[in-house]
Amino acid sequence: MKFIRFLLVSTLTIALIYGLDHRWEIEKVPAPIPPLGKLLDPFAGFWNNSEVKKPNYAQNVQIEGLKGRATVVYDDKLVPHIFAENDDDIYFLQGYVTAQHRLWQMEFQTHAAAGRISEIVGERAIPFDREQRRIGMVYGAKNASKVFDSIPEGKATVDAYTRGVNAYIETLDYKNYPLEYKILDYAPEEWTSLKCALFLKYMAKTLSLGEADFEMANALRLFGKDFLDVLYPDILPEQDPIVNQPKQWNFSPIQVNAPSLSPNIIGEYIQQRYNSRTEDGVGSNNWAIAGSKTASGNAILCDDPHLALSLPSIWFEMQMQTPSMNVYGVSLPGAPCIIIGFTDSIAWGVTNAQRDVVDWYQIKFKDDSKNEYLLDNKYVKTKKVVEEIKVRGGKNYLDTVSYTIWGPVTYDDKFGSKNQKIPFSMRWVAHDPSAELMTSYKLNRAKNYNDYVDALQYYSCPAQNYAFASVKGEVAMWVQGKYPVKWKGQGKFPLDGTQSSQRWQDFIPQRQNVHTYQPARGFVSSANQHPADSTYPYYVNANYEYYRNRRINRVLDSMKGITIEDMKRLQNDNYNLQASESLPYFLAQLNQTALTPEGKEAYKLLSEWNFYNDPMLSAPVYYEAWWRKIKPVLWDEMQKKDIALDMPSNFNTIKLLKEKPTFEFMDMKSTPEKETAKEVIQIAFKQAIDSVANWKKANTGKPLQWAYFKNTTIAHLSQIKPFDRIALNGGNEGIVNATSSKNGPSWRMIVEMDKDGVKGYGVYPGGQSGNAGSHFYDSMVDYWERGEYYPLLFLKSPSEKHKRLIISQNFEPKK
Repeated sequence: MKFIRFLLVSTLTIALIYGLDHRWEIEKVPAPIPPLGKLLDPFAGFWNNSEVKKPNYAQNVQIEGLKGRATVVYDDKLVPHIFAENDDDIYFLQGYVTAQHRLWQMEFQTHAAAGRISEIVGERAIPFDREQRRIGMVYGAKNASKVFDSIPEGKATVDAYTRGVNAYIETLDYKNYPLEYKILDYAPEEWTSLKCALFLKYMAKTLSLGEADFEMANALRLFGKDFLDVLYPDILPEQDPIVNQPKQWNFSPIQVNAPSLSPNIIGEYIQQRYNSRTEDGVGSNNWAIAGSKTASGNAILCDDPHLALSLPSIWFEMQMQTPSMNVYGVSLPGAPCIIIGFTDSIAWGVTNAQRDVVDWYQIKFKDDSKNEYLLDNKYVKTKKVVEEIKVRGGKNYLDTVSYTIWGPVTYDDKFGSKNQKIPFSMRWVAHDPSAELMTSYKLNRAKNYNDYVDALQYYSCPAQNYAFASVKGEVAMWVQGKYPVKWKGQGKFPLDGTQSSQRWQDFIPQRQNVHTYQPARGFVSSANQHPADSTYPYYVNANYEYYRNRRINRVLDSMKGITIEDMKRLQNDNYNLQASESLPYFLAQLNQTALTPEGKEAYKLLSEWNFYNDPMLSAPVYYEAWWRKIKPVLWDEMQKKDIALDMPSNFNTIKLLKEKPTFEFMDMKSTPEKETAKEVIQIAFKQAIDSVANWKKANTGKPLQWAYFKNTTIAHLSQIKPFDRIALNGGNEGIVNATSSKNGPSWRMIVEMDKDGVKGYGVYPGGQSGNAGSHFYDSMVDYWERGEYYPLLFLKSPSEKHKRLIISQNFEPKK
């Protein structure tokens, strides 16, 4: 009997040990269960990731790999101010310190870029990983790495950063792994220089894949060219471009010949929807005001890039000083240098230029082997790359990707739409050899406008609008990128991959990129709008913004004696220009006497609204609910299950409703009646009232206020819901404060270029630490939510005293 009890207890003990020491995947459970024994270990488990408000960092640190002495001083936001005797050590420590606070984020995002998420989460990530590989992320990163390696400063910078990251990784054991490694049950691997390039390609993917070639081809086939031009115009007269100088483009543009081929070579409707397209709401604002318009006489630069809101934050704030530079700003965890920031002489900030730098080419293979494809009436060989996707808990997945002269064949009979097998090859500027890192390297050392222009020559993709200000009171803007010279319409639709005449024939010379220096109006600005007026001699096509840019320009035009506080208010401006231009017309279409009590209440709120999407107002809820219904009611023709189509832009939708109320597309195909704009607006209003009522029922206890309805969520990268944060603030897509439900200002920065000492102010929706157990994980969210800023401590030396400094570390080479 005792033996049986012993055997039973032993069996249960062994089973318990095994169960607690292994990762489990259970059907219908959305995520694997980590080894609970290790995770709950009071000495090495997740408890060890809880941090006090003031981290306990060693005061003196010896590290193998340093060449000289260095100091890292932390302020009360946990921003590191790194002081080193040479450039090699500064980038070594940038890598070390960034990994110390953001290692899991760095590795997870570069795994995502490389198509390696299946290694962490298993087979459910295979489709994602396949697409990353089929759009050539590693291919582009390797081409960029070759260029970095050919430039001595570039190679030295990346190598030093890489060594710094690895020096930190070598200090780790399970006890002090970042929490996500413990939850997902895996370990960090060695960092490589390729990962730095991969992270930059990850950003290029985020910001440059907004083209709609497939959707435009379908619209052309379905509606015809005349309707296409009305629905999806390249530019509208109301646009307020970044540079508006009609007929003053004083250069001889490169000419290209348009082949005499049909603009739409696809013989059927395309079902494939490009999975990685840039989301709506990803954009940015920046502007720079000359000293002639400010109260202090100093130039002021403002920047707030709008990206997906995430935790850990996409940015890592820091200062770096060596004998060759003193720079402050934000870096991207995973890449060296400061990406957006200022020195003691200049400041710069970026917005997305929205340019179309991706084209799709239809391929005709000789046979199912895909060994050859047709080009200029003869078959040429493809290059085959066998991608091995390692799958956690499963069999490795092999995917063969064919490369043509255009690039990787992303979609074919093995990947893409289930019911369609058209092969498309991707031509993307980000695949080309490039050295974007050198732009940041040189800007971090820039002293004047000429240095700024010199730095930009290295920048290719994603296209960005670089705003500039200096202590001399100067301002400038360059719409910078590597842009193909296109004939009118090239790249708006998929191109014929069997004809080399369809290629990009040349690129716009650097000096012919849109730019302006010291404009007469006293400021420069960009907010993802069209880069130039219609007389700019190169064809430009993309999805451009029409509201934020006009609001910013109107406010800046009207102001004199501008102060820092004025700029804080403008960055947080909640004025809904779209509503101000559309709501009066919408309300005029309603029959008030026929409205329900709920409809009358909504009508009253909307008619009295001041058009500000402030957080505690109810009127923005009704406007947004109405607007969300208007577009699908109006554009019912674009909602075909098996055809990829886009609805026209918000601006053009409103323009057509007001100017063409009997336009053919106003009629709803599902009803026997013939609707006009009036009926569309009325039907959408009824649906909106029902939608708001349903929201109230589903959110009992929450007030009907814009902040709660919008529900801005700053989501953890791993989709671990308890690590998310909700922000109750105003704004929305298309508003200067472009905070929507999941996108928004990822870094707000204002810099006054004072000759006696540059003054900076900034905040972002997160915190410096990537550890969800740290006070500094989300310590800036409340400030960001309220539209407040921190003064940025731009220290002159490591010995400088300030009440906000909390930690000082001395680093030296290991003896």
